[in-house]
Amino acid sequence: MYAIVEIQGQQFKVEEGKKLFVHHMKDAEAGKTVEFDKVLLVDADGAVKVGAPTVAGAKVVVEVVNPLVKGEKVIVFKMKRRKDYRKKNGHREQFTQVEVKQVIA
Repeated sequence: MYAIVEIQGQQFKVEEGKKLFVHHMKDAEAGKTVEFDKVLLVDADGAVKVGAPTVAGAKVVVEVVNPLVKGEKVIVFKMKRRKDYRKKNGHREQFTQVEVKQVIA
């Protein structure tokens, strides 16, 4: 059984026991359970339910494993040749690691 769920504007394919990195949730604490009810599609052993826009009564229960995980560093470098213009900027995205406990359809 799997489901397509929208979490903070992004769509994820979730299955029980799967770990995900989602955008940082500010109120998340380690060990806390969170429910997401924006389930767009549910596949239960070949029986597919597609929501319009969401599947009624379906939700996904996840547990927060790590509330703050930093992603890979991305270097942004801008340069214009022969104009003495160089800008170097770095960025690290913040994520929350969650584990899917239950898919309720």
